[in-house]
Amino acid sequence: MHVGIDVSKNHLDAHVHETGQAFRVSNDDAGIEQLVERLAGLEPLRIVMEATGGYESAAFATLSVRGLPVAVVNPRSSKHFARATNRLAKTDQVDAACLAEFAAALQPRITPLPDEEAAELDFVMTRRRQLIEQLVSEKNRRTNPQIQRLGPDSRIKRSLERHIAWLEKEIAKFDAQIKKLIQSSPAWKQKDELLQSVPGVGPTTSANLLAHLPELGQLDRKKIAALAGLAPYNADSGQRSMPRHIRGGRACARTALYMATVAAVTHNPLLRTFHKRLLAAGKNGQVALTACMRKLLTILNAMLRDNRPWSAALNP
Repeated sequence: MHVGIDVSKNHLDAHVHETGQAFRVSNDDAGIEQLVERLAGLEPLRIVMEATGGYESAAFATLSVRGLPVAVVNPRSSKHFARATNRLAKTDQVDAACLAEFAAALQPRITPLPDEEAAELDFVMTRRRQLIEQLVSEKNRRTNPQIQRLGPDSRIKRSLERHIAWLEKEIAKFDAQIKKLIQSSPAWKQKDELLQSVPGVGPTTSANLLAHLPELGQLDRKKIAALAGLAPYNADSGQRSMPRHIRGGRACARTALYMATVAAVTHNPLLRTFHKRLLAAGKNGQVALTACMRKLLTILNAMLRDNRPWSAALNP
């Protein structure tokens, strides 16, 4: 049996591909228990649900703990599948049926259940990123010319300054919590020390990679590049040959690598030389920087795989 589950804030709509059986339960503890009971009897080969920003978390965790095989897929993949199968209508029931067919046709990889420490680090890093985004927005508002023309005792200016000060304190607290989480785990502590031994990689980049790219050191260079969204894809058709481009992957990990690479092309001798060579060959700045990001990722992957610190001679 292959099952698709459409997730919303209040409901979970399930559809069994082979029998056409469909039912709805509430997206709460009681409803999820009903879902487990009904699916356990079917012994499904694969259950597919979309990543919905957290609404799927409780159902995914409960189903996985009970031994049911769950694959959490990118909504973009299921959306393209629906288009390919000519599904024009969109309801929760139709989406569940589409996910069930997706499960049977494509057999997506079962999603492993993260441990509590990994989940907590992921949540903390996500919250820190949200606060950083708010801080940037508030600082941009503070430099707005209309705000600048207001008097020093303006209520708006005081509000902005208070909020900026509060955000900076909260971010500092999360930084301390992140450091504590990493230091409390021997495995994370060792990986963090290896990552930070690379010139250009600081504690924030290291924590982001540990949280959002836990496969680092476990995959080959091509797979880890694709997972981070740094694998170049062809764009050829007939006699037309377009420039290669990157797409997809985990945006949080890619952003962390971008910031690290910007620093590394200045302070890391290996990447600095590589970057200059690309520019001398006529590559534009963005293409050269992306290539350096991919090279940095390959180096970090090899370091964790072989459990060895940074060396200027390291060139996988």
